[in-house]
Amino acid sequence: MDLTPQATTTTAASARSASAPSVERLRRSSFGAVLALIVQYGLGMGVNLFVNVPDADKGKGMGAAFGKAFSNGPAALAAHAGIGLLLVINVIVVLVTAFRAGHRVALVSSIVGALCVIGAAFSGANFVDKGANSASMTMAVLTGVAIACYAINLYVLGSERD
Repeated sequence: MDLTPQATTTTAASARSASAPSVERLRRSSFGAVLALIVQYGLGMGVNLFVNVPDADKGKGMGAAFGKAFSNGPAALAAHAGIGLLLVINVIVVLVTAFRAGHRVALVSSIVGALCVIGAAFSGANFVDKGANSASMTMAVLTGVAIACYAINLYVLGSERD
């Protein structure tokens, strides 16, 4: 058994190259999350400025408000809720990929990003239910923080490329 520094370096290099595909998947999925969040951010601004939530959708609880956004809401509101649902799935995929890649910084930023996206979804349902401007502001701030988290992933993972 050879324990020279060369053997250890070779083992580290092979471990790094073995995890390279998972790191590349994490980088790509983080990029997808950033793009989807930017689209969602813009759509959310449009919904906030130009769409009125029907009064029939208000005051029935957050779960019912989410369902009503799909069924009764204007098309832009339904699209915003649908993309939000896809985003929740996307950030869970990013989180699992970060865990599998074993990249500590990306894992922490993916956890924070996922919590922000899920929190924004609850704020959105609260906005449809109560119409509170604070819920809309919370949704916007959490989306901005989530974009920053996945941008951190891109920065950290991009600096490790050979």
